[in-house]
Amino acid sequence: MHPHISDELNRYYQRNSLADSVSEIVNLSKMSRRSFIKAAGLGTTGLLLGISLPTQAKNKSSTAFSPSGFIHLNNNGDLTLYCGRCEMGQGISTALPSAVADEMDADWSRVTVKQGEGNEQKYGPQDTGGSASIRVMYEPMRKAGAAAKQMLMLAAAKVWAIDVTNVTTNNHYVINKSTGQKLNYGDLVDIAKNIEVPDNPTLKSKESFRYIGTDLPRHDQQMVVVGQRTYGADTIVEGMKFAAISHCPVLGGKLKSVDKSDAVKVKGVIDVVEIAPIEHPFSSVGAVAVVADNSWTAQQALKKLRIEWDLGANKEYNTKQYRASLIKRVEQDAQEVFSRGDVDRALDNAAKIVSATYSGGHLCHAPMEPNASVVSVTDDRCQVWASTQSPKDIQNVLAKLLDRQADDIEVNVMISGGAFGRKFKCDYVHEAAVISKQIKAPVKLIWSREEDMRTGFYHSINAQHLKASINEQGEVDGLLQRVAFPSISSLFQAGLDRAPKRAFNDVNNHPFNIANFRSESGLAPAHTRIGWYRAVYAIFYGFAFGSFADELAVASGKDTVSMLHQLFDANKDPKFAEQVQRSKGVLDLAAKQANWGKALPQGEGLGIAVHYSFQSYVAMAVHVKVDGDNIRVLNVDCAIDCGQILNTDGATAQMEGAVVMGMSLALYTEINFENGAVTNSNFHDYPVLRINEMPNVNVHIVDSDASPTGLGEPGVAPFAPALANAIYAATGKRHRHLPIKPMSA
Repeated sequence: MHPHISDELNRYYQRNSLADSVSEIVNLSKMSRRSFIKAAGLGTTGLLLGISLPTQAKNKSSTAFSPSGFIHLNNNGDLTLYCGRCEMGQGISTALPSAVADEMDADWSRVTVKQGEGNEQKYGPQDTGGSASIRVMYEPMRKAGAAAKQMLMLAAAKVWAIDVTNVTTNNHYVINKSTGQKLNYGDLVDIAKNIEVPDNPTLKSKESFRYIGTDLPRHDQQMVVVGQRTYGADTIVEGMKFAAISHCPVLGGKLKSVDKSDAVKVKGVIDVVEIAPIEHPFSSVGAVAVVADNSWTAQQALKKLRIEWDLGANKEYNTKQYRASLIKRVEQDAQEVFSRGDVDRALDNAAKIVSATYSGGHLCHAPMEPNASVVSVTDDRCQVWASTQSPKDIQNVLAKLLDRQADDIEVNVMISGGAFGRKFKCDYVHEAAVISKQIKAPVKLIWSREEDMRTGFYHSINAQHLKASINEQGEVDGLLQRVAFPSISSLFQAGLDRAPKRAFNDVNNHPFNIANFRSESGLAPAHTRIGWYRAVYAIFYGFAFGSFADELAVASGKDTVSMLHQLFDANKDPKFAEQVQRSKGVLDLAAKQANWGKALPQGEGLGIAVHYSFQSYVAMAVHVKVDGDNIRVLNVDCAIDCGQILNTDGATAQMEGAVVMGMSLALYTEINFENGAVTNSNFHDYPVLRINEMPNVNVHIVDSDASPTGLGEPGVAPFAPALANAIYAATGKRHRHLPIKPMSA
């Protein structure tokens, strides 16, 4: 500490006893009380600040929920910011803390970011998915930083015995406007931690941002590059044993018998553990595990087990036959979900009718890091180290398994090597807990790639039939859309045989808003576990809307961009005005950047699609070259409007990753079932995009003052229709079924 700073603080402490009550300080600062968390239990050398906000509203667009953006400022000025959401490569642990640091006027070089443990009381809801983390936490995290800054300013004003309006902040210092004197944030900790948190701290204007909206490097970039980040699969704890696992291959099947005699003879094998499902949708489907003193021994001994399963009712499931049945169902009358106007009359009076059927197969998440966890269960404690998107679900499942309170389950949230929705489900943690409880030691369980691929929560196999009427004026005035897919709701509602009404929200509220419209839901019972996959239902809804718009344009003799404008402009409902405007904005931006309408060599084509999902707007223009069966994507222009961007580098990476995933699912990836079991096993028969196939991707971000909306998922949906449209432009061949180049072909 500089001598003059020390003198300033000494004079302050002479004037003001540290025994001053909080109420006196509140009166001096003219601030009202509010609920907040102090540094209790963390020692007296720092300031720990958490903003406590109202319970999360049911309206998902609202930021009024209960996160706690924690700030820990040490006396030496070092600042630790905690991220309550789960980092899985998307950069959330940089983006959200940077918002705190920006509002706090903190020096980013003094910041350390730490992942918060599983604790909803401390951090608020920690589920990380639905492209919601920034959308719902942006304002609360900014308020946390602004409140901390205001408290530090009040503390400095007390030291200098001046009004707080005469101080300002810059890069980790509070500055006396009159004298230019500075106090480092750390020097003010002992005073600031006794000041009440302000109710409504003043937030910066956009022009004052230092970190928000920039390409601030990831806080852990160097650690990732040199391999110092500890992922779930890297976790090591004292006394840990290792497990390898084999699951029932068919949903609903049960273990009949297991002969473990050869497995237990292998040197180093400790036990063979049978795992039964529990009554929770995220629990194990049933499995047998071998436990050993090292992972290789466990894997080799697992092969020596002779397991017999009773496969149950779903053993007849065959995806080729099932998809054909879905297509047949959507081409016939189905159960009405929603209607407006009179679509039958519009179709009867149409000058032209355009119809098409689209379909897609199951998808597997296939993250680079398979499911992994370490669990230690003792008589009085349960500790978990896991790559997860939902610490609370782990607590709920293990509480049920162990007959304990959920809050007593300690969850250490590890960075995930990919997730895409799979790590919301914690069957792999449930299994490790069962094993640990039986052998009375900590257990590391890492699924093999084959188990990860064959025992998933899969994206829905689906089929859609669209039929539109075009009137004498060339306007689309009627649309019928039938959809059939096993829904995620089937996880939670046994016997559900078709998607519920809420699964049609993106169809019924599409910004095209055609005057005469009806949606229908076809019969589609689930025969495997259906789960959230990046972009969820937007994948197949986006494919249908994006492809069908192109087909309508061809049938009308119009340019696709013009047809999309016509469809949007026909929507006169004021509640859709913003959606229409912003959808057209990204559409025109992508078209402009791709030089839409330019002449291309023979065999090349340019396709475009736009989709609104997760409250964001994305358009993609895809340029392809087709030579026989060889489809080469040359360029992709992606335009996104998701409100205020926190980190431009992270946003660009999310769109580039969306292109990789969108291209993989459009061209190659599909999970197939025969006799109730998955036939895929690894990347040789579930191929994802290779680096030599990667196109040139240009990401165009709309500069917006609107509140942040979804970023991680919206980019996936528009790629497949843009690609299919580009192939049609190049060859005249229409692809309506994904993947375009299935492995089974």
